[in-house]
Amino acid sequence: MRTGLPLILAILSACRAAPLPRASVYPAGTALEARFVRVDGTRIRFVDTGKGTPVIFLHGFGASMYAWRDILGPVAAAGFRAIAFDNRGLGMSEKPADGYTNADYVHLLASFMDSLELTDAVVVGHSMGGAIAAECAIAHPDRVRGLVLIDAAGMGVRVPFVLRVAAWPGVGRIVSGLRSRWMTARLLRSMYADPGKVRNEDVDQYYAPVADPDFGRALRGILRDFRFDALRGRLAAIAKPTLVLWGQQDRLIPVWIGRAAALELPRAAFVTVPKAGHALPEEAPAEVSRLLIAFLQKGVPAPPPNLAVRALSR
Repeated sequence: MRTGLPLILAILSACRAAPLPRASVYPAGTALEARFVRVDGTRIRFVDTGKGTPVIFLHGFGASMYAWRDILGPVAAAGFRAIAFDNRGLGMSEKPADGYTNADYVHLLASFMDSLELTDAVVVGHSMGGAIAAECAIAHPDRVRGLVLIDAAGMGVRVPFVLRVAAWPGVGRIVSGLRSRWMTARLLRSMYADPGKVRNEDVDQYYAPVADPDFGRALRGILRDFRFDALRGRLAAIAKPTLVLWGQQDRLIPVWIGRAAALELPRAAFVTVPKAGHALPEEAPAEVSRLLIAFLQKGVPAPPPNLAVRALSR
């Protein structure tokens, strides 16, 4: 596989483009206002809208709070306080040299809640954000009122080849330094069941953070230090009500992993969304919003008291 590396580097070098200026980065053009807070020594960018029970949204690897652009409004309109932030090393938040282990991200989430004076919240995590959300529910059960895991990492991930290359010593420094809009578009489209749903403006928003000179360092730090399989055998410790949502055509983290995770969780409902891939909140935002709001309002449906009796009575 390494024989194709020169070609990859040539493509990446040839496809560099000017990223969006910071003034045009989401939530620019919306009613939301980006704010900053220093958490655990890192400057974190976030949005905060609505009133009521707080719901914190954690995006995935390589993403930003833009991933929740079509979810925050409906959740706030339903009577909840919707909060999303660019996690350390990603989006427009600061990108230090370290602080990328699972425990680091859990501590940052708890400290972020402290900065907003939140004793607890419902935590919604997608992909890598789902792994962080679940880790937080294990480490700080008193801080997590409920949990929503959307195509969550933590039980294993099929990392794309170009990202595995980015973690190689020496070579990874070169590859992550040659980030391109073409590669950004290709990776983003691979997260959708229908790549045609990815718009140019979506690629622009995902490509925007590459202008930060520390982006490559942060990318390598996450791939080096974050364990995408750290939840294996540990989900039974989560007693909080949990909604597990999965795109039926997720090629990065297949649906059977989500089903296995839901079976291990003591209080969980598992729902798949047809014609959707790994980028579920972006590819099917209306359905995700509907399911999420129903969970926030009603919780996890209770099973019948005796499944055997119910089966025999049919």
